[in-house]
Amino acid sequence: MRIAYKAFNADLTCTMGKGVFQYEPGKWYEEPEANCVKNGFHCAANPLDTLDYYYNWDSNQYWLVEVEGDMDEDGSDTKISATRIRLLRRLSIVEFITHAVSYIVEHPHLNMNCRVKKQNSKANPHDKFVFVRNEAPAAMAAKEGQYLVILKDDEDGEVQAAALYLVDGKEMFPGVWYNVEGRRTECSEKET
Repeated sequence: MRIAYKAFNADLTCTMGKGVFQYEPGKWYEEPEANCVKNGFHCAANPLDTLDYYYNWDSNQYWLVEVEGDMDEDGSDTKISATRIRLLRRLSIVEFITHAVSYIVEHPHLNMNCRVKKQNSKANPHDKFVFVRNEAPAAMAAKEGQYLVILKDDEDGEVQAAALYLVDGKEMFPGVWYNVEGRRTECSEKET
């Protein structure tokens, strides 16, 4: 058994090699073979990798899943194909971010999803969050309601500190750079 992450359309469907597949929470599903390219039930070890397939937080669902049986792993990201899968529970945005941060902390030297910016970064207006990771990280929201996920690395590339902030327009504001301590900071435009 292995815990992983899976994204779905709003109605708990997703595309499989055989077309659209409908899921239900708690029910085991089984396929005879698992291959990341052509069959099996796909999921990811890093929650952020699910965004490569189902990106829109407002129209998709993100779940914690349990997989077992034969498994095949993708060499380009953390995609997994398994012969058995079960949906455990839907993740809130804060839970999703927390699980992603945990994955990064546990695997600090792996290549990360492209949504983890190595340079200081501004959130895109249509995004729900921005991830920034480096030795002197800073992040900026484009609008209220976005989350800043800021990870500070030490000189060995290990995560030294991690923070999650909601830009609420009361304590934290759009258009302002924040560091890992949640303080306003200066940031040159070339770092964005």
